[in-house]
Amino acid sequence: MILHLPRERPAPWPAKRQGIAHRWLTPFVAFEWMWEWVAFALSRWSFLEVLEYLGTFSVLIAVIFYFSESGDRIKQRHYQAWQVINTAQGKGGSGGRIEALQELNADKVPLVGVDVSSAFLQGLDLRGANLMRSDFSSADLRNSNLASVNFTLANLNSANFRGASLDRANFTNADLRNADLAGSSIVGADLSGVALDDADLRNANVQDIQWQRVKSMQRANIAGLKNAPTGFAEWALENGAVEHPDAQE
Repeated sequence: MILHLPRERPAPWPAKRQGIAHRWLTPFVAFEWMWEWVAFALSRWSFLEVLEYLGTFSVLIAVIFYFSESGDRIKQRHYQAWQVINTAQGKGGSGGRIEALQELNADKVPLVGVDVSSAFLQGLDLRGANLMRSDFSSADLRNSNLASVNFTLANLNSANFRGASLDRANFTNADLRNADLAGSSIVGADLSGVALDDADLRNANVQDIQWQRVKSMQRANIAGLKNAPTGFAEWALENGAVEHPDAQE
């Protein structure tokens, strides 16, 4: 806000001219003296001060409206994110789905039932997301951060989780058949009711996994398991798992 101070009336031109030390400065002093009078006249015009107050008031109104409509903007943003995901459903590539999924999860929007099958989603960060009954079949999720995700009843058939972080994920009754978990970390994950047939678990970190109620592991490759819980590897081999360190990539 401009601070309004009363201006003094400029000196008359004869008095102003007498104070000019050099004649060649006269045009410049005259020009400045003229604007001093303009400023003096405007400083006494209350209408300009009222306009300034109105301008400040309009800014205040704009701020109020901005915050009052924030909920609608968030809803619009979520709608656009879902539109991106649904439009690209069943297609390869990313199609903006990485950003859309991360934005929704950052806003704590449940992603229950989301279908991103066959999508290219490398480096996806959905820590703590609710992906119950979701479809990530054949999706490329290499090097993604999916720690503490709820994958209950999710379709993860043939999904590529190489190098991904799946620590403390809940895979209860999920379909992980043919999934590529080589080099991934599934520390503390719940594998109750999970089908791991033909899954690649080579060099995966399986520390503290809940494996006692795994549904099936036929032909699952467990070569090089890291930090395997006591009895897990033996049980897996007895139930059809294999150890092929040099299996075809």
